Amino acid sequence: MSTLDHIEGHVPQLHVLNPLNRIKELNTLGRALTHYGPADLWEMDTASLPSALAHLRRRVRSFAQQHMAPNVRLLDEAEHAAPGTLHPAARQLLIKAGHAGYMSNVVPAPLGSASMWDMRFSPAYRMAIQVEEMSAVCAGQMLLLSAHHLGLAPVLLSGDVKAMWRFIRPMHQDFMQGKPHLFAYAITEPTAGSDAEDGLGAHTNRPRVVAKAVPGGYRLNGQKCYISGGDVARKVAVFAALEGEGFDSWTCFMLDASNPGMSARRTELKMGMRASSAAELTFEDAFVPEADVIGGLRKGWALNRATLNASRYPVAAMAVGIARHACELALTYAMDKRLGGRTLISYQEVQLQLAQMVAETRTIRSLLWQQASGSQQARQAGACISKFMATDRAQAICEMGMTLMAEHGTRTANGMEKLLRDIRLTRIFEGTNQINRLGLIEDMQPQLLARMAGQPIHISV
Repeated sequence: MSTLDHIEGHVPQLHVLNPLNRIKELNTLGRALTHYGPADLWEMDTASLPSALAHLRRRVRSFAQQHMAPNVRLLDEAEHAAPGTLHPAARQLLIKAGHAGYMSNVVPAPLGSASMWDMRFSPAYRMAIQVEEMSAVCAGQMLLLSAHHLGLAPVLLSGDVKAMWRFIRPMHQDFMQGKPHLFAYAITEPTAGSDAEDGLGAHTNRPRVVAKAVPGGYRLNGQKCYISGGDVARKVAVFAALEGEGFDSWTCFMLDASNPGMSARRTELKMGMRASSAAELTFEDAFVPEADVIGGLRKGWALNRATLNASRYPVAAMAVGIARHACELALTYAMDKRLGGRTLISYQEVQLQLAQMVAETRTIRSLLWQQASGSQQARQAGACISKFMATDRAQAICEMGMTLMAEHGTRTANGMEKLLRDIRLTRIFEGTNQINRLGLIEDMQPQLLARMAGQPIHISV
């Protein structure tokens, strides 16, 4: 192993003009204000977290390295599975994640695996930390584990403690006993993707999944598509309009996988995040008892929008994790690859590119942590900004990494092409990034309208 004292373009660490070396010469007060030693950037951010969240970050990172990293290529390259089937490695991952408490830690015991002490921090903040660590190893396996929380969200946000006890506690108990018990979230329809996530779009569209009142409950008919994990979930939160009404009548119904009127006809052969399925669900007179209505009739639109606001933070975290992995791959490649008798990182134009990648990754993480930690309530403006900024910039970071690695970046074994495939989905689900930009303006609408109506209001950002 060779010993290097500097990277080309920089003075050695012990050189008289190296700032870290010279700052040590300041007096005691000066050193206290300015001196620091070399440190890993991930460790620095972890040390800045409250101890409970730092512990969570380290635990999840260790879990992902131990249980997800060995199967990255296996699950990404596996043959397309028939609807309703799980790859054995995916099933084992669900079992291990369940035992570790990662499938139910959005709620405290006895409903879930979190402690009341954990609940000091918003679920969005905790999930952002957890999702980044998983996504930095494999976004597909992360989605297999994390889409489940989306299905839980309507039950939690309904505030119905009885429903939480009926649906969430059995899920937690099953996972702790090694029995996967996934939830899924079904809003997207063949003619309503963005329209299921935007008020104006929903106002001008017609729901295609309809619930007809019958004695004792409702019968659902129609189709949902692109439902993450919908074919392997034990419970599916299905949003349907009441017969003869529009999206404003949307109601959340909890369906069991054993329901004879619900079937997963197919799953998509996806470009990225291939370890997690995306199912097409068909409803043919699927009966749902009145007791399985979540939050009450016509409360579905409110539950859906609240769920999306909460879940946009984890989507931003997915992007941060993917961008971080792209940085790590690019840095490793630049240190190992030689060009013209020099390591690639010796060229300052390469250093400029790497610095941009690292800076943008840390910027979107800082934005996400600031917004997600702000309060227990997920504000639409903050959630939308976090989502579209993180995912847009993460894709750009992956493209920078691909450019730096050139043809080597296209090789599956090097990992960068998978990141580019995986990142694209983050700009689509939880509302396309265009919908999220409109969501920001929608959240500002009361102040904007007041100013336009002549009120002496100063609009500031």
